Amino acid sequence: MQKEFLRKHAGPAPRYTSYPTAPHFHAGIDGEVYARWLRQLKPDQTLSLYIHIPYCDRLCWFCGCNTKQTLKYEPLKTYIAALENEMATIASLIDPACRVTALHLGGGSPTMLHAEDMIALDKALRARFHFDADAEISVEMDPNDLTPEKYDALAAIGMTRASIGVQDFDETVQKAINRLQTFEQTREVVEQVRARGVRSVNCDVLYGLPHQTRKSVDRTIEQVLTLNPDRIALFGYAHVPWMKTHQKMIDESVLPDVTERFAQMNRAASTLTHAGYTAIGIDHFALPGDSLAVAAASGNMRRNFQGYTSDTADALIGMGASSIGQMPQGYVQNQPSTGEYQRQVNLGKLPVVRGFELSTEDRIRARIIELLMCDFAFSFATIRHEFGGEAESILDEAEYLAGCDSEGMIEFTGGLFQITAKGKPFVRSVASAFDGYFGTGAARHSLAV
Repeated sequence: MQKEFLRKHAGPAPRYTSYPTAPHFHAGIDGEVYARWLRQLKPDQTLSLYIHIPYCDRLCWFCGCNTKQTLKYEPLKTYIAALENEMATIASLIDPACRVTALHLGGGSPTMLHAEDMIALDKALRARFHFDADAEISVEMDPNDLTPEKYDALAAIGMTRASIGVQDFDETVQKAINRLQTFEQTREVVEQVRARGVRSVNCDVLYGLPHQTRKSVDRTIEQVLTLNPDRIALFGYAHVPWMKTHQKMIDESVLPDVTERFAQMNRAASTLTHAGYTAIGIDHFALPGDSLAVAAASGNMRRNFQGYTSDTADALIGMGASSIGQMPQGYVQNQPSTGEYQRQVNLGKLPVVRGFELSTEDRIRARIIELLMCDFAFSFATIRHEFGGEAESILDEAEYLAGCDSEGMIEFTGGLFQITAKGKPFVRSVASAFDGYFGTGAARHSLAV
């Protein structure tokens, strides 16, 4: 019966880093719409900047990011020049009094950039945007790319959080995903960034990879714990070869089935909580003093395209090919082709190719889904306070859903809709019940656990 319950509720579902999810973005949102939205930002509003570097010097077969492999550096040089043009165009449309409270460099592999280009990119950003003195600067790091000069450059730009991809330390698993990286390399990165004053280190670990077992995941978790990271992201591998064709290089016959994935997740989560980490949402763990743990405890944690975050900026400005921005009015996504992206920004255009403008109903459903993903609960009083009478029909849906639950996944008392301990691993499936677009269109999703 337990296996049947797992198979029923662990089926494909969105990760809900946005609502509506990206497959529902459309071409009706373009550069002209985005320019209008940028002009409407008020002087007192805060910004979070995301810079996408869509290049890697090797292609990891498990990766779901928008990136491409290159062994030459020239494409990165021309790309950085184009990025500066996009920055200039966006900055010309935003009130200069808007403050940047966070910057995230993602990819791809931002640490492919040469040290001097990291510093030049930072100078270009600070020349065009008003950064708070205590702005958080986070960088995704590939241990295979790093040198002493790059560590010094990252310190010079004020990096406050290093995010290190671990995946798995088992060599058999690493070969199966084309990601060779020793524990010693990873430990060196942690030591080097901490020696330069970085106050927060995050490690990404995956379960559900080819050849993984509960024991092999345990060994990786134990090794990661010796590094004493401030945060650990425990992600389930999303096998989506219909979207990411390089994942076809992975032998599906050696992928763990849904029962084994669930067991790997539970074992790893138990180990982390016993080691003193706070479980946060569906896949994050943090030491109690970490800003994400503090935000979760106070009810201020948010969820966006980077996953769980303590970033509460009013707008997320995405820059670079394929990057996504989140404005008060809705979402925008840039041209994914690096060549076409560069052509457009070098002409002074905003390279937006699709997006979504939120209706009132979208905002209500988005808020409920975010609260479920962050807190596993929402109160009717909170939704009514934020949206008034326009939320009543959706709250009726919630009450009906709770009344139909015969499997102990939902509790509903005193106007509080809450997912039980039994239901928490399947929160993505519960959230999908509030998704007005789920099941429409041709979107396909990864397993919910």
